[in-house]
Amino acid sequence: MLTPRAVPATGTPPQDDTTTGPPRPRGLRHNTRWLMVFLCFLGMTVNYVDRATISISLPYMTDDLHIGPEWQGVILSMFFVTYALGQLPAGALIDRYGEKRMFAIGGLIWSVVTVGTGFVRGIGSLLFARLALGAGEAPAYPSCAKSVSRWFPVRERALANSVWDNGARAGTAVAAPVVTALIAWQGWRMAFWVTGAVALLWVALWLKAYREPSARGGLSAEERAYVTAGGARLEAHPAEQSPAGDTAPQEPAVRWRDLFRHRTVWGMMIGFFCLNYVIYFFITWFPSYLVDARGFDLLKLGFYGALPGIVAIGGSLLGGWTSDTLLRRGWSVSRARKTCLVCGMLFSSVIAFAVLVPSAMWALALLSVSYASLAFSAASVASLPADVAPTPRHVASLGGIQNFASNLAGVLGSTTTGLLLGFFNHSFVAPLMLSGALCIVGALTYGLVIKRVEPLRLTTA
Repeated sequence: MLTPRAVPATGTPPQDDTTTGPPRPRGLRHNTRWLMVFLCFLGMTVNYVDRATISISLPYMTDDLHIGPEWQGVILSMFFVTYALGQLPAGALIDRYGEKRMFAIGGLIWSVVTVGTGFVRGIGSLLFARLALGAGEAPAYPSCAKSVSRWFPVRERALANSVWDNGARAGTAVAAPVVTALIAWQGWRMAFWVTGAVALLWVALWLKAYREPSARGGLSAEERAYVTAGGARLEAHPAEQSPAGDTAPQEPAVRWRDLFRHRTVWGMMIGFFCLNYVIYFFITWFPSYLVDARGFDLLKLGFYGALPGIVAIGGSLLGGWTSDTLLRRGWSVSRARKTCLVCGMLFSSVIAFAVLVPSAMWALALLSVSYASLAFSAASVASLPADVAPTPRHVASLGGIQNFASNLAGVLGSTTTGLLLGFFNHSFVAPLMLSGALCIVGALTYGLVIKRVEPLRLTTA
């Protein structure tokens, strides 16, 4: 059994005390935290449906908008320019104003932009819509990471993160049949109008149902005792009114730029860059791969295109369950997280072997294993900001920094794949081999660059 570690001077809760404390509360009233993470899951699902709509629609938009192949990679990558840059201010704003407010603002922006994309008339307006969509979706990831850090103990954190992170897989999987059906029914413009309207409905649900942990209807006394003893990063936002009179503990003023001085932060950035480079192949170029390289028609694309995302949902839940189970069995946070990160990244490199098999079904199977392995690692990736944050008020900031680096992969990956396709006569061999190599680099980064997963010790301002 692990020996509980003393609380550091910064007020950081014990990170390895996963086997002691109050018992897990029973009953729906004392498990509100799982309703909150389900709302995050729904938000991420809608987020990724809206994000994937253009990837599925693009092959059918080219004639109407006169988009040549040299512009397709640029259009796909424009989203990631503002999405990546938006992570940095989004994380800081979430730490200051709270995940409920910032996630809702982001959702409102991206839903309106998605509807507007259905009205574009040329490359210029489409590029502007992509840039606006990236800015609107930027608060989503750090908002969910922040929510889990506040609502969940360490021993449930990876599984909870895998739940909302599975919104990415669910959204990608749902988008394939739904968007293709909308295109077949009324054309690609209808696909954007419908998916944007659904996003507006989610914003209304989020504002109505999501609660702050300290607010009325938030944590019960039993649930609060359980999550607090387990290391939940509870703190009250300045605008949060607590009926119990809770106040945020006094914490040192840590400069935001000091976060970049630590090897762990750079390891998080590089590792997530490698992971997301490959994940964004599935989000952007995967439909085109099935159509162009494997000869899928619209019907096959809608059916088989959903399979990797469905398999990846199981991989993500398995990754979260494995990490939390290792903690409950006495493993340290560092050992549990790094084991899942390295193993998942190594297995995901099988994406490179898809170029060696002649059968489209074997290629689809290898791609599904790769996506599931990436999702297996992603559950622990999403837990890292809460695991290493020096104070509760830096969780979303670290999540934004980590996600900023990862989404540079979206900018470079979409464009690089397009350039490689042009250079190698529309062959996907080079893009998939590069993706496999980056999986290995990611495994080495998580294994060697990050020495220990533990709260950062920073010099205060």
